[in-house]
Amino acid sequence: MLRVELVTVGDELLLGDTINGNAAWLGRRLAERGVDVTRSVVVGDGLEEIVQAVEEGLGRADAVITTGGLGPTSDDLTRDALAQAAGVAIVRDPELERRLRERVAAAGRELQPMALRMADVPEGARTLANSAGSAPGLRVELPGGPVYALPGVPFEMHTIMDEVVLPELAERAGLPAVARRTLRTAGLWESVVAARLAPVEAMPGVTLAYLPDPSEVRVRVTAAGEKPSELLDEAEARVRELLGDAVYGADGETLDRVVHRLLAERGATVATAESLTGGLIGAELTRMPGSSATYAGGVVSYATGLKHRLLGVDESLLESEGAVHPDVARQMAEGVRDRLGATYGVAVTGVAGPEPQDGRPVGTVYVSVAGPGKAFCVTRPRLPVPGPGDESRAALRRMTVVHALDLLRRVLLGLDAEPAAGDARNDREESG
Repeated sequence: MLRVELVTVGDELLLGDTINGNAAWLGRRLAERGVDVTRSVVVGDGLEEIVQAVEEGLGRADAVITTGGLGPTSDDLTRDALAQAAGVAIVRDPELERRLRERVAAAGRELQPMALRMADVPEGARTLANSAGSAPGLRVELPGGPVYALPGVPFEMHTIMDEVVLPELAERAGLPAVARRTLRTAGLWESVVAARLAPVEAMPGVTLAYLPDPSEVRVRVTAAGEKPSELLDEAEARVRELLGDAVYGADGETLDRVVHRLLAERGATVATAESLTGGLIGAELTRMPGSSATYAGGVVSYATGLKHRLLGVDESLLESEGAVHPDVARQMAEGVRDRLGATYGVAVTGVAGPEPQDGRPVGTVYVSVAGPGKAFCVTRPRLPVPGPGDESRAALRRMTVVHALDLLRRVLLGLDAEPAAGDARNDREESG
């Protein structure tokens, strides 16, 4: 099995200013392809530290992959470290310089002299095309094996890794062809998803990876063998059968895109009324270009009195029950639907903390969808409260956004308000 070590470069990683998501992503990606990641280390922006990490890595593994340190500033030293390790000079690549100048000109910007550092490479290095950005990747052959140096910007690193490095490593290691798809679910715990998919885990040539977010779990299905695409289709069909209507999309088909598509197919629009989420649902529904065709607008009625004045919620109901009540959510949804002239209204009210409200504990959430007919309301009497303080508030608010959009999806499709035979929550402690 091909062995690879990872070296992520940057003082910001050592000091905790930036979470090292690149190493996690690379580890998962390489493992999916059958590459053995034997070690992952973080080093600061020091020339000698980078050289030492790379040379030691090649003493243990067949190849090293680095991220970071390929930008234009004085602390971007990975290319210099690789040149030192190889015993060669840094040279200007005319083709890289030309592309860099064209890219900057196309963006209508003035080229800064320091930016030309991104056209400098160790002599003899092979550049790895970066279709997503300016800094190319590098492949430098050292006495112990190859080093693949990738930019630290995640989407640029992902692009070069998937388009160039992984295919090369797969060919070098004689790895089987693979096909991959990510299925997206909402409203189920990670453990529930994993338990249901045990039969898929047992399929020869199929591996699953679970990627949880608050109230969502993405299931990455990888099939390897002689006919990976056919095997992938078979595995996907089995996943959908076992998870049922909790699966809402695949790959880049996010929940907001699914909702917009369903609304467009019906010639319908939606408006939002938000309390505890403070506009997050509206922000999610305006993320996609062209969303104005199906999203009418929203009302953030954070103060209790605004729920009556702007949305028409019964004043006596607010006085007797407070703002966190299922009937308040229903009336908010109906009010925003009618006042904004939309086909559907979505509303949320609840307690994000840190203190209880109206006698209801933190995590109490009510989500309602009002359509052309009746209003549906789903009660989340206690969403899980993950972590302390601001972390808890942020996670609860994100969970509420997912529950609101998923309820709208279910109403549009004529499904039950809850996932089939499943717990409607996804605990962050469990999902990491």
